[in-house]
Amino acid sequence: MSRVVDEGTRKVLRELGLTAYESAAYLSLVKGGVLKASEVSERAGVPFSKVYEVLNSLEQKGWMDIERGRPARYFAKPPIEAFEAAKRKLEEKMQKLEQTVTGELQPLYEKRELREKPDIWILRGKASVLAKLTEMLSKAQSQVMIAIPSFAEGLTEEAMPLLKGLMWSSVKVQIMIAGKLSEKPRLEGLVSEVDVRERDTMFGGGVIVDGGEVLLLLGEEDKPSLVVWSNHIGLVTFAKDYFQYLWKSSRERHVHVNSHTVSRDQHAS
Repeated sequence: MSRVVDEGTRKVLRELGLTAYESAAYLSLVKGGVLKASEVSERAGVPFSKVYEVLNSLEQKGWMDIERGRPARYFAKPPIEAFEAAKRKLEEKMQKLEQTVTGELQPLYEKRELREKPDIWILRGKASVLAKLTEMLSKAQSQVMIAIPSFAEGLTEEAMPLLKGLMWSSVKVQIMIAGKLSEKPRLEGLVSEVDVRERDTMFGGGVIVDGGEVLLLLGEEDKPSLVVWSNHIGLVTFAKDYFQYLWKSSRERHVHVNSHTVSRDQHAS
């Protein structure tokens, strides 16, 4: 049983950045306490010719400390403390990788694939729809148009943190909903600081970002039955024009102040 545990632990240690010899040496220190290099070599199965190199590497990586003397003795740092140090290093590494991906690779991809070759995708499953919506809203720079039919209210609620983040940006946000906002408490807090209009019914909805891409939602009852994303300029332009057409014929949202109903623009002034 102990050998099985050791193998599982060594695998985790290697995933955290230790070599096979370093993992074995650290485990020997955890079990044995303060040890001389020769004792680490013997217990961990590390060749004596390599043991000092392995121990020095463990110290540099933050997994072990040295008790100076003749001979020097070595002892493991608490596993939780060593793990936190390894975790910070991995997070720093991931941040650097993310900078390369978002700062260099993504622009190349967008220039080659999205601008030169428009796409139309059918998205299946809530996870893929939310992932695409997250990507779209995170790139918004100037304008976001959102039409929320009744069947998409649940999806909108899941995207609430992203939509709230837009309120504090310079992005112009227009939201059009089916029904009365006063009857939708889940949405009322979301749209308190943006332009909102109401319609009695809405047979479809979607999100248009910067006039460059659109997420179209078609459905019935309580969930979308078809979700399409595209950056095709013709389709995006059609969606934007249709949104503006519906927007002009929709009701302005009203708020209640001291038992009197006033428009949002009047209340703001």
